[in-house]
Amino acid sequence: MHVPLWLALIAVGYLGIKLIRPPWWLVAVFLLGGFLLADSFLASAFDTVVK
Repeated sequence: MHVPLWLALIAVGYLGIKLIRPPWWLVAVFLLGGFLLADSFLASAFDTVVK
């Protein structure tokens, strides 16, 4: 199953806001940082660490 990155980011952001209630700026930083990291050369390094 292939889920677009933007849809996954929206779902994670929505659930994080509803469940944890963090400040909005922190959610924006995490989502933008994750989106930028997924497109960088460091993505393969994080992929091996996570798996």
